[in-house]
Amino acid sequence: MNNGNIGKEKNNGSNGRELNNGNNGRNINGRDKMEITVGISGASGVQYGIRLLEVLAEKGIKTHLVLTDAASQIIGIETDYTPEAVEKLATWNYAQKDFSAPIASGSYRTAGMVVAPCSMKTLAAVANGVSDTLLTRAADVCLKEERKLILMTRETPLNLIHIENMLRAKRAGASILPACPGFYSRPRTLEDLIDTMVGRALDLLGIENEIYHRWK
Repeated sequence: MNNGNIGKEKNNGSNGRELNNGNNGRNINGRDKMEITVGISGASGVQYGIRLLEVLAEKGIKTHLVLTDAASQIIGIETDYTPEAVEKLATWNYAQKDFSAPIASGSYRTAGMVVAPCSMKTLAAVANGVSDTLLTRAADVCLKEERKLILMTRETPLNLIHIENMLRAKRAGASILPACPGFYSRPRTLEDLIDTMVGRALDLLGIENEIYHRWK
């Protein structure tokens, strides 16, 4: 993970510059692609965040990634990925204490943020305005700038504190998306279940997708 003052960007052969693909439609930062911030916090279910990065990359959507230290540990426990491999899925990645990152400022505009999975510790910080990491600061920026913030909460059972924090975050403007995939599509694999939740997150961001079976 990058411990410097700026986020790492994938090397696209253009000496750190983003290539102009000839598309005249530019987003709010004057760039050629939509930008989404992805936070992966220390809860079980890091596969959700990893799959989200994969799908966004497939769609040509640029991503800012923040991995917490706990998430890096869980990646090694739950998946065959390394934290470094997950970071390579994003366009930019940042150390969790890198407050000089562009996503720490409201003047750098993105199309929103997804925290997947969102631990109860991260939920508590976001719900109560504690911006002590880049992940929670980026989430706070989304709330104060009235941008989309999706918290894919991952815990069971829930205690009253968890429920009250969800309510508080919801009232502040976040979308609460518990990692509870539906079974009406008769999923056959773990990947089907993961895609259901990732597809729902994309729906909330307003990003067209057909990666999961919709009710008809």
